[in-house]
Amino acid sequence: MSRSQLVAEHLPLLRRYARALTGNQASGDAYVGAMLEALLQDPSLLDEQHGPRAGLFRLFTQIWNSVSLNDDSDVATLPMPSERRLSNITPLPRQAFLLLSLEGFSEEEVAFILGTDVVETRKLADTAGREMAAEIATDVLIIEDETFIAMDLESLVKNLGHNVIGVARTHSDAVALAKNKKPGLILADIQLADGSSGLDAVNELLKTFEVPVVFITAYPERFLTGERPEPAFLISKPFQPAMVSAVASQALFFQRNSRNRAPRAAAS
Repeated sequence: MSRSQLVAEHLPLLRRYARALTGNQASGDAYVGAMLEALLQDPSLLDEQHGPRAGLFRLFTQIWNSVSLNDDSDVATLPMPSERRLSNITPLPRQAFLLLSLEGFSEEEVAFILGTDVVETRKLADTAGREMAAEIATDVLIIEDETFIAMDLESLVKNLGHNVIGVARTHSDAVALAKNKKPGLILADIQLADGSSGLDAVNELLKTFEVPVVFITAYPERFLTGERPEPAFLISKPFQPAMVSAVASQALFFQRNSRNRAPRAAAS
């Protein structure tokens, strides 16, 4: 497999990670773009000691920790608080936690990616875990048409200390529930069984109020192309509890650091 094919294979999930770190599509994709430019200029930057995927994440991390990119972009995103600032985030602990929980790297691989050792990686992940445990509990709306997955999510969310205000199985159910009980977080399947779209339901809701959203899909690569408005927070089916916990906490982290929750129009 050629170098370009290797990069293309791992690019979607690198975009997912970058968006989770920055809180939106535009910034995340911009950092990935900066990494690709650096790699094109100097292919020797890719250290494949732990494989090409870990090497790409390592190079991305070096760019992330050394370059401050402008949040402005031509790429439209789902509406999220514009007051977010990258300086608000605790860098290494959350990076370690997301690499372990969201991306499924081993402790040894995370240590390689972050330029630390395994002992330090564990300390970083523990620090992030304590920070995330301190997140303010909120009301959660689940948009999921598969009964058993909805039950798993409901149980998981409650175990994290949140309150589930309802489970919606269609676009119309989601809109009705959210308008009656405005949630502080939404977990939404993208494709619902009746043919409606969880993404469309969320965009409709965001016309009237702001709320962090984590999307769930069996086909994440379809929504990580960087070519259209796409989710900032995305997890794939089947999911692990730690994955949901990490991404939901990250979404709430950015929302908590926003100045306000003033209404704004949804992306077209």
